[in-house]
Amino acid sequence: MRPADANETAVCWRQILEHRTRPAGLVLTRQDVPVLDRGPGGLAPAEGAARGGYVLAGSESPDVILVATGSEVQIALDARELLAEDGVGARVVSMPCREWFAAQELSYQDEVLPPGVRARVSVEAAVAQGWRDIVGDAGRVVSLEHFGASADYRRLYEEFGITATAVAEAAHDCLRDAVTSVRPGGVQRSSAPTTGGTGDRPA
Repeated sequence: MRPADANETAVCWRQILEHRTRPAGLVLTRQDVPVLDRGPGGLAPAEGAARGGYVLAGSESPDVILVATGSEVQIALDARELLAEDGVGARVVSMPCREWFAAQELSYQDEVLPPGVRARVSVEAAVAQGWRDIVGDAGRVVSLEHFGASADYRRLYEEFGITATAVAEAAHDCLRDAVTSVRPGGVQRSSAPTTGGTGDRPA
C-alpha cells in the first residue's frame, strides 16, 4: 500500500498489525511530501485509509473524480485546484490500497466512486495495470510505463507528464468522453443506456 502522508502511514500500519492473516507491505517515498491539512475545514481524516480508499476532498456531486495513491495524492489535489479555476468540480480520492478498497461493501465503493460519475482520472508514477477497473470506460490513467531514468523527481515528473497540469488535461478529456459516450480510443458507444456500471465492477 502507498499512503499519502504520515497520518495515512500510521493508519495503514495499524491496520497491518490488527489484521495478521493477510500479507501486506508499506511502500513509502523519499520525497518530502507534506502532511496534509486535515483540521476543521480541511481535508478528510486519514482514518479512511483503513478502507483502502476514501474521499479526501471534493463536493457531493463532482464532475470528475481524481484517484491517486502515495505521493501522487498531492498532484491530484493541485489538479483539483486547476480544475476549479475552469469551473470543474473535482473529487479527490486517496487510494493507498486497491485490494483493501475492493474488499469493502459495494455500497461504500459506490459512495466513494459514484457509478454515475464516469469521468475519472487515476494518477500514479507506476504502470497503469489495475487502474482501468477503477476509472472505467470513459476514464484516463496518468501513469509511468517504464523505469530507469535518473534525476530529481520533479524533473522526471515534468518530463514524463506526472503533473497537476497533465491530470487536469486528462480530466477535461474524459469529461468530453463521458458526455459524448465515446470510449477511450474513439470507439462510439451505443445510444442505449449502459447496464454494467462504469467499469469499476463487472456487469
